[in-house]
Amino acid sequence: MAVQGREDVPIFVISVAAELANMHPQTLRQYDRLGIVSPQRTRGRGRRYSARDVALLREVQRLSQEEGVNLAGIKRILDLERELARTRAENELLRARAAADQRVFAAGPSGEVSELRRGRRAERRQVGALVLWRPPHAR
Repeated sequence: MAVQGREDVPIFVISVAAELANMHPQTLRQYDRLGIVSPQRTRGRGRRYSARDVALLREVQRLSQEEGVNLAGIKRILDLERELARTRAENELLRARAAADQRVFAAGPSGEVSELRRGRRAERRQVGALVLWRPPHAR
């Protein structure tokens, strides 16, 4: 279904995408207006859906019909899934960068983060402060 193995290439006009997702084209327009599934646009402002968009439309339909989730809930779920995917990608990037640089990060007792070379330990600092707290009624 996708061009050259890429599922994010926008190739389907709205009528084809609606048929593939087993929906009415007006439903796709409504989802676009709500920001649930946002297809790419041509220069003439026509919608073009990718195979990934069609799969997402099917998931929206499943959440709505099988799970009983309303459109606001579906939008929130999809937004959280996108945020999670971005966070995971950023985490992998940071892991790769840390591995390539052979760096390790350590947190100190007050929460400060220091960068160390692999195999090195953070300096231990002696904290000389003692805080004694007494409740107001014990005076």
